[in-house]
Amino acid sequence: MVRLFHRIREAWERSRAARRTEGKTGGEQRPHNLFEAAAVYVSACADDDQERIDEAAAWVSPEALSFGVNELACRAVIALARERGESPQVVARSLLGLPAA
Repeated sequence: MVRLFHRIREAWERSRAARRTEGKTGGEQRPHNLFEAAAVYVSACADDDQERIDEAAAWVSPEALSFGVNELACRAVIALARERGESPQVVARSLLGLPAA
């Protein structure tokens, strides 16, 4: 368990170091956080919008984006499982088109 938290902390630290602030005419934008990048990335993938996929992927490091997408997937499966009254495992397998375990 301690190792898991250590890996999460390392990913977080890498993402903080890799975040960029993109300039904008007349001022600076705030840096994008990994969860914002993950939300845009996943929704762009669902819409098959390559331009937005590339944009979101440039906001944070690949490791941070992976962590954010994983966190988004976990939260989505948990929310859907609660809504359906099923276990997260059943929901995840169903979403992937896998047979029940």
